[in-house]
Amino acid sequence: MAVDPRFFASAGPQVLADILLAAGGQSTGDPTRSFNGVAPLQAAGPDEVSFLDNRKYLPALAATRAGAVVLAPALAGQVPEGMIAITAAAPYLTFARIAALFHPAPAPVPGVHPSAVIAEDAVIGEGCEIGPCAVIGAGACIGRGCIIGAHAVVGPGVELGEGCRLHPHCSISHAIAGRGVVLHPGARIGQEGFGFAPTPEGGFLTMPQLGRVLLGDFCEIGANSCVDRGSQGDTVIGPGSRLDNLVQVGHNVRTGRGCIIVGQAGIAGSTVLGDYVQLAAQSGIAGHLEIGSGARIGAQAGVMNDVPAKTDVIGSPAWPAREFWRAVAGLRKLGAARQDEGKAG
Repeated sequence: MAVDPRFFASAGPQVLADILLAAGGQSTGDPTRSFNGVAPLQAAGPDEVSFLDNRKYLPALAATRAGAVVLAPALAGQVPEGMIAITAAAPYLTFARIAALFHPAPAPVPGVHPSAVIAEDAVIGEGCEIGPCAVIGAGACIGRGCIIGAHAVVGPGVELGEGCRLHPHCSISHAIAGRGVVLHPGARIGQEGFGFAPTPEGGFLTMPQLGRVLLGDFCEIGANSCVDRGSQGDTVIGPGSRLDNLVQVGHNVRTGRGCIIVGQAGIAGSTVLGDYVQLAAQSGIAGHLEIGSGARIGAQAGVMNDVPAKTDVIGSPAWPAREFWRAVAGLRKLGAARQDEGKAG
């Protein structure tokens, strides 16, 4: 089905020349041909752009009614007659740029809702949108062009760079955020870390958490994810990093640039991730470890030791991926052999 206009405003129509300029693809099609939007191969019509980045969908390409399709140069010959081929080395990336051209993120609607509560000494940048029941604490500084959604809370002293987007019901405290940071609904940034000292009586005394959270430019924190503030130093999420929904980042964790942390993954306190580390869903990283740049942690892996740079690990406890699968194959062979022995006996 077409994109629902109730939820997604359209910047169409767009002519092919402008689409190519925005996306960086190549095409020999009519540069003046107009398109109204994007859609998957199975649903696209003659006025829509689609894409193909996997050969197994070639049958869908043959049957599609799309007016144009983004795909790798090697597959351009598979495009049905009358359809425009837009070739690109990275079809999915090019298609993402085209989709963003047709459906850009909503611009802020400058103004403050009457129900918002803003401290007298808070600084609100030019062109900000402050939604219903939002709260902005004393001494907070909001950069220009930010959107603070309904019921979002910006704590005292927090700094947000320009163009940040705080979706409804998220909160940020004890934090400094760069430009273009996005907090999705229910995200919690800067709350007290999980630190305490046992007492002789069998109780627990909370260790004061005296650090901050530093969010680099263009970080995105998914819905209901939590990033604890540091205990003595800071918790740092590097520029361009993306946290999925339901991710837990403990106090004093530091990530490099462009890290990807997928849903339900957890990182215990004081662990350090290098640049472009990837943590798959439900993986868990013990505390005080170092995960080297470019390392990839498989789904449900339990990491209990340092991981060298550019290493893939999986399993719990985590092994190098090749060793893990070699061991699994060995166990299967052993099991099959035992089964054969049982039948022979």
